[in-house]
Amino acid sequence: MSSSLDKLRALTSKLEEKLEQKKAQPKVTEPETKAEVASEKTVAAPVPRKTVESAAKTLSKPAAKVSFETVRRENIDRVKTLFEKLKIFEKSPDFDHIFDYKAMNLSGIGLKEEDFGQVREGKYIQVIAITYEPDKSGKKKAKNISLGYFGKAETLDPGLKNDIIEFVLRWRYEKAFQNVEHYKELIEKIDRPKETLF
Repeated sequence: MSSSLDKLRALTSKLEEKLEQKKAQPKVTEPETKAEVASEKTVAAPVPRKTVESAAKTLSKPAAKVSFETVRRENIDRVKTLFEKLKIFEKSPDFDHIFDYKAMNLSGIGLKEEDFGQVREGKYIQVIAITYEPDKSGKKKAKNISLGYFGKAETLDPGLKNDIIEFVLRWRYEKAFQNVEHYKELIEKIDRPKETLF
């Protein structure tokens, strides 16, 4: 938002400068060239700063929301495509519940900065969902659920490897969106003046 506001302010300043330059020039009764006629028509009156700031706020809010929602929708669509391509539905049939898991990991392929995308020789490639279920005493314990088994690391097709990595990362990306919304909703419940919130 601030960059849009800054651009509008810069444009207003330029227009004001041009107007001042125009006032300083002696008046010519008749333009000498077509270029001068065109330049006279393009000079506009300066826009008050309050109007510029108000317009920037109005324009940036819906644009940000549309952008956020568009990115999120495209991400979910891609997760669904990969869900079907990787046959995750065989272990978790309902796509609408795929984000109910608490976390998702990948075994046999590195996802950390230092080993990103590297297969671990001798390991088997699996997409693993993590959920928390109560044990006999009622305590919640982490439970790993294999959502997809793709064989030995050494024999994994590079294209398939990329699809598997993308699925896990895009799943985590959507989960992050959900967490952001959850915390935003909680913060909005705090009894504070509205200007301190988002």
